[in-house]
Order: sequence, then C-alpha cells, then structure tokens
Amino acid sequence: MRFISEEDSAALVDHAMAFDAARAALIAAVAPGTTLFPAVLGHGSEPANRFSIKSGSTADYAGLKVGSFWPGNPDRGLPRHNSVILLFDQAVGRVDTVIEAGRVNAYRTAAADAVAASVLARPDSAVLAVFGAGNQAEFECAALARVLPIRTVLVVARDAAKVAGFAERLAGQGASGLDVRAAAPREACAAADVIVTATPARAPLFEADWVRPGTHVAAMGADAKGKQELPPALLERAALFCDLPEQSRTIGEFQHASADAQAGMRALGDVLRSGEGGRTGPEAITVFDSSGIALQDLTIARAILAKADARL
Repeated sequence: MRFISEEDSAALVDHAMAFDAARAALIAAVAPGTTLFPAVLGHGSEPANRFSIKSGSTADYAGLKVGSFWPGNPDRGLPRHNSVILLFDQAVGRVDTVIEAGRVNAYRTAAADAVAASVLARPDSAVLAVFGAGNQAEFECAALARVLPIRTVLVVARDAAKVAGFAERLAGQGASGLDVRAAAPREACAAADVIVTATPARAPLFEADWVRPGTHVAAMGADAKGKQELPPALLERAALFCDLPEQSRTIGEFQHASADAQAGMRALGDVLRSGEGGRTGPEAITVFDSSGIALQDLTIARAILAKADARL
C-alpha cells in the first residue's frame, strides 16, 4: 500500500493541478458508468466533532474521502479540518493508496468554484466579494483570480482582524497585486461581479435584491441539512448549476430552493461536456452550488500520484 503524507501532498498540489482535476471530476460525474454514493455525515464521541464520508466510482477508478472537522483543534496547535483520500485496487478490492489531504482539500474545493466561474461568470468580472475570511476563503479567491481578471476583493467578515494580512496570504498563493479590503454585506454585493460564500452559515448572508444583474454566485458552505448561505428569493431569479443535483437538493444550498427552481438546475458537468447551457447573457444571474463530490478527491489524488511518480 502506498502512503503520501500531509507534508508531501501539500508540496505536490497547486491551483493548476486542482483546476484540471476538478474539471475532469465534474465531467466524469455525468458520464455513463459513474456512480456517486450518498454522503455519510457523522460525528465523533463529542457531537461537535464531525466527519463526512464521500465515495464514488467510475469505469477506471474508485475510492472515498473522509473529511473531518474538529473545532477544538486550534487549541492543540492543529487545523480544524482534515481529509484522507483512499483509492482502491479494483482488481482485488484492497486500498492501495492513502493520501493525507488537508491542504489538498482546500485546493480541491476552491477549484470546483473556479471551474464553474470559468464558464458561468462574465469574462470581464473584476470585482470579487467573498463572505468569510477563513482559510478556505483565501483559496477561493486565489483560485478565482487565476481564471478571471479580478482586481478587487471585498471581504465580508464578522472578525475584521481576519481581513488584515488577507492580501499577503493571497500573494503567497500567486494572486498578487489585488486590492483587498473589508466591506459591509450590502456594499460588497452591490459592487461584485462574482460573489463567493465560504461560511458555516445556517441563514442567508445577504438579501436577494442586493445582487445586481450579471453577477455569478458560488456557494460552497452548505454540505449538510440546515446549512444555508443564500436567500431563497435569489434562487428564483437565477440560473442554477451544481456539482451533483441529488446531493444539492438534500444537503447542498439548493435544499432551500423551490420545487420549480430545483427542476431547472443543471449539473455543471453537462455544461462542460457539451459547451452549451451556461451563461445566457451579460444580465443573467448564475448560481453554482458546490456541496463537494468524491470524484474531486479521487481525480486530484490520481494527479498527486502521477506528479509524485514523475519526480522519482
């Protein structure tokens, strides 16, 4: 069995690798012969300590990702989030690869939103509003700045201190020269070409009428029943896209959409595969719900293995 540590996987991953892997995963999700199994959501001995298991298979590979969230870890000098990816040897059913993927998971999550923005956002999008100022928010901004001409980042955060140093952290990921500043929710929405929500919220973060025509919205925080970042009224006036429709309806952001709005949602993989059905015009509002699928983890794991082998 092959093992790649957190230190090694973090050294191998980058935004370009994550983007290519996410795009391949989203297309594979709608391909014949692919199966994505329902997510398992659980908790540790302390209910506040949570984990999820997401698994899937294609004609070529199969495996799973275990993601954990232990909120007390910073007091121990450890990150709250952790991930482990397991790939199966399909000939004999044994796990043949284990990859610790805490940092990889941040790249992988942001990459799906970048892939969506590359086909759903206006090509001239220059102002990005991000709700949340944690670790994931930084990866989201850096990933989006690779695919769009972002010049300004408006950060909406309850803790203003977290905005300090945000620009420097983005520069560390290759997104330099950006005008980064704190903003109030309404101000951020009114100015934004792209809005990203990266929070654990359970209620809308802003009002639907604050979002101007032509905006692309990426919601990635909802991954369990009851989680919510967007106002339902926005989903009624927007074109809806997601990574996996059945999951989006049950634990993703679109659990809060009406039946009519849900009926019109599309898997992003269909748009990527056909090249059709994305943004319809400069005034359209598009929403991408990224609740996260196992194929994102499996494709990036395979890319990490290939890069590791190339260095041998």
